[in-house]
Amino acid sequence: MRALLLLCLLFAQLVRAEGLLVIASPQVSVDSVTNEELAAIYLTQKKTWPGGLSVVPVNREAASRVRERFSLTVLERTPREMADYWNRLRFQGKLPPLVQTSDQAVLGFVRSVPGAVGYIEVGQATTGVKILKNLP
Repeated sequence: MRALLLLCLLFAQLVRAEGLLVIASPQVSVDSVTNEELAAIYLTQKKTWPGGLSVVPVNREAASRVRERFSLTVLERTPREMADYWNRLRFQGKLPPLVQTSDQAVLGFVRSVPGAVGYIEVGQATTGVKILKNLP
């Protein structure tokens, strides 16, 4: 019960924080994405974009507040729950999304890798990428 209360308090704080932008490489053929589609991408269940381009998701580092907000908002799981998820799937040979350590690194990766998708804090310059979604 205590853990649930702490999670609710954390989520309330995150909702009041700045939003996130979901960005994609210019080659991605879609202009928007739902939370359900994002979850499928970040759980590596969706592997291609319409048209056949491979999806290449990129995360922020595990301790990042940006990643925590994304995980709670889109995946509806805590970073710890996601770590447990990936530990189970590694035994099946499945690897988690790639990791970058800053918004600028995510932007550079997404700009340069066809099919890449990532998330950054609102307020970053988004030249050279598509904005697919604005998350609260």
